[in-house]
Amino acid sequence: MRIDHTHKGWLIASLAMFGVSALVYGVNRGAATTGASMGGTQLGLEFGVIGFAFMIFAGLLGARKKVPVWRVGRAQTWMRGHLWLGLLSLPILLLHSGFRYGHGLTAVLMTLLIFVVASGIFGAALQHYMPRVMTREVTMETIYEEIGHVRAQLLEEAEELIANATAVPEKAAAGGAADSTAPPAAPVAASVAAPEEAAPLRNFFDKEMKPFLEKPGARGSALGDAAQARSAFVQLRTLVPPALHGAIDDLENICEEERQLTLQSRLHLWLHGWLLLHIPVSMALLLLGAVHAFMALRY
Repeated sequence: MRIDHTHKGWLIASLAMFGVSALVYGVNRGAATTGASMGGTQLGLEFGVIGFAFMIFAGLLGARKKVPVWRVGRAQTWMRGHLWLGLLSLPILLLHSGFRYGHGLTAVLMTLLIFVVASGIFGAALQHYMPRVMTREVTMETIYEEIGHVRAQLLEEAEELIANATAVPEKAAAGGAADSTAPPAAPVAASVAAPEEAAPLRNFFDKEMKPFLEKPGARGSALGDAAQARSAFVQLRTLVPPALHGAIDDLENICEEERQLTLQSRLHLWLHGWLLLHIPVSMALLLLGAVHAFMALRY
C-alpha cells in the first residue's frame, strides 16, 4: 500500500504520540497504580481524556459532512485525521485501562472500540483498493444511481430485438380491396427467418435471458457467468439460421453489460455497505463512552 506525503505525516505524528504515551506509561505505571487500577489514577484519567478526545474528533467527520456550516478545513485532512487519530485511540485507551479488558460497561466499551477500529481499517483498505478493482473489472461503468434505469433499457432493447427477429408480417385482408378510408397500418418488421426457425431464439429468450435481465444477480442463471453464457450463445447459434446471428450477437452484448452492472452493484455494496455497521456502532461507542466518563468523574 503506497502512502503519500500527507498520510506519512499523520503516520509519523501518530507514532510519535503513541511512543511518548507508552514511555510515560512505562515510567509512571508502578507509582500510578499503587492501590488503584490504572483507569482510576491521574495518569489513567489523562489517557482516557486523550483517547476519548480522539474518538470525538473521528466522530465529527460525519457531522462535518451533514452540517455545511461545520465544513472547516479540507475534507482530505479531516478524512486522514479521522483514520489515524481513530486508530490511535485504541492503544491510548489500552494505556488508560492498564491493558485490562475490564467487565460490565468497560468490557462493552472495549469490545465496541475494537470493532470500530477493525471495521475502520477494513473500510480504509476497501476504499484504497476497490476503485482499482472497479476500473479493471468494470469496463462499462455506469453512474450508480442510473443502474436501475439502464437495466430497464437493456430489457426493453432485448425484447425489441426478439420482436423484430421473430415478427410475422401482416397479411392482406381477404376479400376485396382495403378500405381507402381506413388509416394506414403501422409497418411491421418482417422476420429474417421463418417462425419455426426462430423458435429456438424465442425459447432461449423466454426461459433464460428474460429471467436473467428481470432478476439480475439471482443465483442459478448460466448467463450470470461469462464462460457459461458464451457456451450458451455458441450453442444457440447452431440452432438458428445465420440470418439470426446478428441479433444473437446483440443479445450477448446485452448480457455482458448486465453482468457488468451486477458486478458494479456488488462492488459498490462492498465499498459502502460496511458503513452500515461502522457508523451505528461508532455512535453507540461515543454515547456509552460519555456515560462511562461521567460515571468515572462523578463517582
